[in-house]
Amino acid sequence: MATPQPQKLNLDEFIGTALSATPAELHPYLESFRNLYSRKLWHQLTKKLFQFFDQPSARPYRVDVFERFVRDFESKINQLRLVEMGVKVSKDIDNPQTHLSFLTSLLSRIDTESAKEAHVLLLASIAHAKLVYGDLEGTKTDMDSAWKILDPLDGVEGSVNAAYYGVAADYYKAKAEYAPYYRHSLLYLACVDPEKDLTAEERLLRAHDLSISAFLGDTIYNFGELLMHPILDSLDGTQHEWIKKLLFTFNEGNIGKFEALAPLFPKEPILQENFAFLRQKICLMALIESVFKRHANDRTMSFQTIAEETRLPVNEVEHLVMKALSLKLIRGSLDQVEEKAQITWVQPRVLSREQIGGLAKRLDEWVNKLNTVEKRIAPEVLTSS
Repeated sequence: MATPQPQKLNLDEFIGTALSATPAELHPYLESFRNLYSRKLWHQLTKKLFQFFDQPSARPYRVDVFERFVRDFESKINQLRLVEMGVKVSKDIDNPQTHLSFLTSLLSRIDTESAKEAHVLLLASIAHAKLVYGDLEGTKTDMDSAWKILDPLDGVEGSVNAAYYGVAADYYKAKAEYAPYYRHSLLYLACVDPEKDLTAEERLLRAHDLSISAFLGDTIYNFGELLMHPILDSLDGTQHEWIKKLLFTFNEGNIGKFEALAPLFPKEPILQENFAFLRQKICLMALIESVFKRHANDRTMSFQTIAEETRLPVNEVEHLVMKALSLKLIRGSLDQVEEKAQITWVQPRVLSREQIGGLAKRLDEWVNKLNTVEKRIAPEVLTSS
C-alpha cells in the first residue's frame, strides 16, 4: 500500500495555527522554525526541532509537528536524525495500530542502502512496538532483518546498537531464554550510560534480571563481566542485595556460602524452583575454581579431592567431571580405574579482584622460582665460559 503524501506545507499558515494553539513558552521555537526553514538551514532546523521535542509542554503537539511540518523536508535532513525524531514522537501515540502504522510508514520512506543505521534503528523500534503489543513472531522477524543490516556495519552510533540490543534483550526475556538475554543485555548496557539513560527503577530491574539470567543460563559459568559492571550497585541497599552476594558466591565456587544463602531462595521463587540445577551449577563452579587455583603441573586430581572441593559424594564426581567436559568448561581425561581426572585446560575467565590477587601471588612464586634457578646455574655458566 502506497504511503499517502502529506499536504504541501503552507509555512505561514502552519506557524500561525501553531502559535495560536500552543503555550507561549513554545513560541520562540516556532519562530525559529519559520526562520530556519525559509533560509533552508536544515542542520540547524534539525537541532532546533530536537530542542522543541524535548520540551515537556510540547508533547501534545509533537506528532502534529512531525507529520505536518517535518515531513515536508524530511528528505533534506540527516536520515538517522529524522528516524530518532520519529521514534521519539511515536511514543505519544497510544493506539497500537496507529503507532505501528506511523513507524512502518516512516520505514517505507527511508532508503536502506543510503541510510542503513536509520533503517536499523527504525526496524528495532518497530520490533519493540510489536513486542509490547504481544506479537513475538513479528518482533523476531524485524530483529532478524535489523541484524542482517547491522552485523556488517562498522562504526555504528551507540543509539542504533542500543536500540537493537535493547529489543533483543527484551525479546529473550519474554521468551525466558536466559543465556541470550544475558548476552544481549550486557551488550545493551555497553551502548548506553546507565546513570543518564536509565531511571533508578530501570537500573534495579536490569541488575535483577541479569543476575537471575546468570544463575539460570545453562551455558553461563563465568559471572566476571557482570560482577565488574556498575549496574550491580543498583542492588545495594534493596531487598535484592542478597542476590549480589549470591553472584559473588557462584563466581568463587563457594559451596559453604551458597548453602548459607539457600534459605533466602524462596524470596525469588524461580530460584527455589530451579534449586537442583543451581546446586549442580555451584558444584561445577567449585570444580572450575579448584582447577584454576592449581598450578598447571598440578592438575591431576583424585575423585576424592574433587568430592571434598565440591561437597559431593565420591560416586557423583565422575558425572560432574563429564558434565564439565561436555560444557567445555575444562578439557582433559578421566581414569575411572585410578579414579582420577587429568585436567589440561580450564575455561578462560573474567577474574574478580580476589582471583587476580591469587593469580598475582602465583606469578610471584613463579618469578621467585626462576630467580632461584638463575642463581643456581649462574656460577656454572660463568665457570664454563
